[in-house]
Amino acid sequence: MSAAPSSAGQLPGGPSLPQERRLVTAIPGPKSQELQARKTAAVAAGVGTTLPVYVTRAGGGVVEDVDGNSLIDFGSGIAVTNVGNAAQAVVDRASAQLAAFTHTCFMVTPYEGYVAVAEQLNELTPGDHEKRSALFNSGAEAVENAVKIARAYTKRSAVVVFDHGYHGRTNLTMALTAKNMPYKHGFGPFAPDVHRVPVAYPYRWLTGAENCAAEAAAQAIDMINKQVGADNVAAIIIEPIQGEGGFIEPAKGFLPAIAEFARANGIVFVADEIQTGFCRTGQWFACEDEGVVPDLITTAKGIAGGLPLAAVTGRAEIMDAAHAGGLGGTYGGNPVACAAALGSIETMKELDLNAKARRIGEVMLDRLRSLQEKHEIIGDVRGRGAMIAVELVKPGGKEPNPEATAAIAKACHAEGLVVLTAGTYGNVLRFLPPLVMPEHLLLEGLDILEGAFASH
Repeated sequence: MSAAPSSAGQLPGGPSLPQERRLVTAIPGPKSQELQARKTAAVAAGVGTTLPVYVTRAGGGVVEDVDGNSLIDFGSGIAVTNVGNAAQAVVDRASAQLAAFTHTCFMVTPYEGYVAVAEQLNELTPGDHEKRSALFNSGAEAVENAVKIARAYTKRSAVVVFDHGYHGRTNLTMALTAKNMPYKHGFGPFAPDVHRVPVAYPYRWLTGAENCAAEAAAQAIDMINKQVGADNVAAIIIEPIQGEGGFIEPAKGFLPAIAEFARANGIVFVADEIQTGFCRTGQWFACEDEGVVPDLITTAKGIAGGLPLAAVTGRAEIMDAAHAGGLGGTYGGNPVACAAALGSIETMKELDLNAKARRIGEVMLDRLRSLQEKHEIIGDVRGRGAMIAVELVKPGGKEPNPEATAAIAKACHAEGLVVLTAGTYGNVLRFLPPLVMPEHLLLEGLDILEGAFASH
């Protein structure tokens, strides 16, 4: 099998682990196949697996499986391991906290770690206004609590979301999510008073990308005014770059227009930065790109180096609107997860992972645009920082091509490259490498991707 030159040693974003692609069996190998059979017998069928290789170690830019294969990771556990899979500061802080205590429940007997994470979030998120934060377990939980807070503050009930948006798998967040399969199908009825409006999707805007921002904003605002009534809307929730919807970056000007409409009408503007946050796009938060300052911002994924933690951060007067006891949860802001978050943020600052994300974006976009010139099925290349995607279409037009997307992903997996798919139409390859990935692995991964396109 094939392998790249090793670059072993202590990694800033992981353990001592050779930074090489190494294939010693077919993917998945026999031990992974045995474990997959056990998974099928023990785990509910609804819990799917993109690539059934069972991991024993991971760090830097690789994951190592039970068969001894080492795969290049372009997924980061869906934008979670921004600082790597075992960043030293995360491991050290979390280990120390584990030895001290694992849980007390912050709502019963609190601890400093929760407060310290809230202080960091209040400082790092956009805007210089007074802020408060509340901690939870998952991105969906953060979004759900943002809605609760907005409703408590505005005394209104309606929530506005956007085409192609994804916000979670709970009942309310399924209602907020646009895509039916696999997220919503068969799981209704859903929470009421949720209203969906158009988003500025440049590649697929019917009158052209140059008209997209103004026309989409006008349509969205018109629908809100006519169909919902601005005075009834508690919150407008949007991902600054849509994740599961296909890494759609709204046309420039759209986000500021929607934020201004919200501000003018007393609506809480919520930026869902669960996938885009914590240096992923080359800035701490993606909404900073156009200077948008949200009223509330939801975070999770990259916050704690792989441990479950999420947050809502926002304007003090809005965050404080919920009555005492109205926010919380048994595990929300778990002390070990808080320690990991402090280590993760420390790592992001020390390694300047915003700069590293921007460098990843430069390398990937340049290479992918060159690929686009050679392959007619690549309809669009888009993204910022280390959040990059290609949208695949059938030759001669813009008809989505999910078949080619699945085939190319499968070819990459067979060659030891972890890639993910996304998109409302299932026709987007998305790339989320760890921000600590060595550049030689990034380039090798792109070589594999190029080979997959050449063979399809």
